Amino acid sequence: MNDFLQRLALWPKPAGRLSRDIYIGILIGASVTLSSTSIALYYRTRQKGPDYLERDSAPIDIVRNEIVQGVTGLVGNTPLMRVNSLSDALGVEILGKAEWLNPGGSLKDRVALQIIEDAEQQGLLHPHSGSTIFEGTVGSTGISIATIGRARGYETTIIMPDDVAKEKSKALEALGANVEEVRPSSIVDKKQFVNVAKQRALDFGSTEFSNEVDVSISTTATPSEVLHKSTQTSASEKKARGFFADQFESRSNFNAHYKGTGPEIWRQTGGDLDAFVSGAGTGGTIAGTGTYLKTMNRKIQLVLADPQGSGLFNKIKHGVMFNAKESEGTRRRHQVDTVVEGIGINRLTQNFELGMPLIDDAYQVTDAEAVSMSRYLVKHDGLFLGSSSACNLVTSVRLAKKLGQGKTIVTILCDSGSRHYSKFWNDEYLASVGIPVDISIIEKLLVQTGG
Repeated sequence: MNDFLQRLALWPKPAGRLSRDIYIGILIGASVTLSSTSIALYYRTRQKGPDYLERDSAPIDIVRNEIVQGVTGLVGNTPLMRVNSLSDALGVEILGKAEWLNPGGSLKDRVALQIIEDAEQQGLLHPHSGSTIFEGTVGSTGISIATIGRARGYETTIIMPDDVAKEKSKALEALGANVEEVRPSSIVDKKQFVNVAKQRALDFGSTEFSNEVDVSISTTATPSEVLHKSTQTSASEKKARGFFADQFESRSNFNAHYKGTGPEIWRQTGGDLDAFVSGAGTGGTIAGTGTYLKTMNRKIQLVLADPQGSGLFNKIKHGVMFNAKESEGTRRRHQVDTVVEGIGINRLTQNFELGMPLIDDAYQVTDAEAVSMSRYLVKHDGLFLGSSSACNLVTSVRLAKKLGQGKTIVTILCDSGSRHYSKFWNDEYLASVGIPVDISIIEKLLVQTGG
């Protein structure tokens, strides 16, 4: 400001009293304007409080001529987009992380890459050695592991429930994965899909590693070739291995979001967000992303979006892992009773427990609400999203109505609707299980008063 006034003083002096009065008026006006701006900026910073940490507010830059290294170079750094219809209707900013733009088509690419990279760094996996990665999944993580695994030189075997959308198993087969479908069952059952994947990894080789790393892994090397105190290997041990990815309990899942998703959101928003909304299946997204954001500003609200039939909502709200549908005998599925795939669970994973103390609130979303949101977004935004994304956005709307206008809420748009044609995006199937396709549910929610 002083530099501006000094240069203004060097301007030619006007002749006459009236001209001098005008000149003085300009000087006074400029001084008041610049001073007011400085004061406003000062108080805006003060209002953020001691919890707000100043950081580089520049969003992630995508360099047009930058060349990435293969498929894995495409993972992460996804855009953060404004969901216009919802934001405009509520007078808030609802922002979605466009995770369906990852090369494998979902958020799970981050997790798959982190698990594989960590295993390689620990000497548990060696590319192009004939090793196979095993995982139990309802689909998206399996597709990501098959995508990233193929790019890194591994075979994959995916165990999945036989009641998920068939598009997922077809995608896995197209990626060259060996797909095994099993009947859905409880985690305490040895035939449950996660437990089967773990056992397949151990059965892959003739020798099971006994090591300090909490993983399930076997090798085709003979017992005499394996140093049982360590999996750091000599050349003779770099033989084919069976490796259990263990997405539900692996710390790599949490780290993928703590190191990636969270920092990206912070940079893309310039730290200016009031809440983060996410569903939970393995729990890695809400725990990892939420922990990072809370570290940067503990006033950011961390909110769980939970589909019907899942027990996590009651765990957060009432401290008890229970869902009323479990006692009614009307379940459509052997797992969580919902058409929403990818989130919702009736047990606590290690990943979820890492973030559970930080979760401020939870909302439960019905199947009808999730379906309605998906159709509303296609009509008003041209957004063709999957079931978990719709669930996240229903929760974001409810939270926005509670917080009030002017707030910024960030959520995850996990995958596209292309993985959900046979169930969530199939009106005939929905009618057969009694789920209405009614866009007015969201239209009414948007105009209702209260949270």
